Amino acid sequence: MRFTHPFVTTFAGLVEHVRGINRRYAKPRLAMSPAVKFALLSLRLYLLTLVGLLAYKFISVVIQ
Repeated sequence: MRFTHPFVTTFAGLVEHVRGINRRYAKPRLAMSPAVKFALLSLRLYLLTLVGLLAYKFISVVIQ
């Protein structure tokens, strides 16, 4: 038995667990109104903007 075997089997089990959760929630059970869809889209865009600004600030600090 190799040294990495327990780590690989644990990681594979965790990946399978996450895949099972993703399969369970692949289709939403609640209907979303257009307002909720718009709010979620705007929050996603806001988050991507913040991540972009954070990356820009990090790169500008590292370059100096």
